[in-house]
Amino acid sequence: MALADTLQELQSKTGQDIHVSDWLTVTQELVNQFATATGDHQWIHVDPERAAAETPYGGTIAHGYLTLSLYPQLRGLVEADKPLFPGAKNVINYGLNKLRFTNAVKVGSRIRARCTLVDAAEVKGSLQLTEQYTVEIDGEERPACVAECIMRVYF
Repeated sequence: MALADTLQELQSKTGQDIHVSDWLTVTQELVNQFATATGDHQWIHVDPERAAAETPYGGTIAHGYLTLSLYPQLRGLVEADKPLFPGAKNVINYGLNKLRFTNAVKVGSRIRARCTLVDAAEVKGSLQLTEQYTVEIDGEERPACVAECIMRVYF
């Protein structure tokens, strides 16, 4: 599909949900792996006994930036056998406009992404998409994360 056709199709979906992911369970193992990768071993994330005793959450919680970093996975950007845009050479995370962590993700919770298209435009021979990435927590009213994510798609 050509860039112009993809752009026109996407612009007609501005303001609409364009992706809702499957649920993902946030495990202590995932949180520990993130702690190791980032060097952030704060006890609220990696010490279940202390977190149960000393926090209002009843246990450990995921790092806010872990929740944000799950965007490519939850958005389906990393599934080689299911390209987001057929014919695209690559998809690049370009940045963020806004980011808020509005609720803690308790270890054992299920989360999913809801992506709403904010804008689609042609920029320097690429397709630039701005999406609102909302991380919902199963059973919770407030989301864990709300971010305005920008990606560029090159054809």
